[in-house]
Amino acid sequence: MNQTRNNSVEQIAEKSLVITRDFYAPPAFVFRCWTEPDHVKQWFSPKGFTTPYCSIDLRVGGVYRLCMRSPEGKNSWSKGVFREIIEPYRLVYTDAFSDEEGNIVPPRQYGMDNWPDETVITVNFTEQAGWTKLTLRHSPIEPCKERDMCQQGWNECLDKLADYLAEEQEKEL
Repeated sequence: MNQTRNNSVEQIAEKSLVITRDFYAPPAFVFRCWTEPDHVKQWFSPKGFTTPYCSIDLRVGGVYRLCMRSPEGKNSWSKGVFREIIEPYRLVYTDAFSDEEGNIVPPRQYGMDNWPDETVITVNFTEQAGWTKLTLRHSPIEPCKERDMCQQGWNECLDKLADYLAEEQEKEL
């Protein structure tokens, strides 16, 4: 069951995609599900995709690596570096396409002709009386079909995160 409310998407200054979601879980739990590989593998991919690989070195300067697999079996790798970590309230990290070995590759290698070589993702986890208001900012992203795909992908990931949070919390009851 998708347990979110007040979902919104903004396009700030035409170069940022901002998505806000409310999750019925405390910020510390949502933060853990965002930063621990075993959790991330369960939800971080659009509908129909999987995440067969995830590594996270959660420290400023630490690197994460991630592989998303399409329903057809095509792998898309990404890599980033953590710039700011305020547990459990804020993450700022870079995001770029990579190959399986972790070498940064041009977005065009994955068919993303209008995508920047590197973006920055900022995620804020704000406590709201026992639940979490999550605000995600992904930038710089110019308006284009890839940005629309990114928005759809993030929304599908966040839908899966809501379902995963509900399942995990139910296990703890």
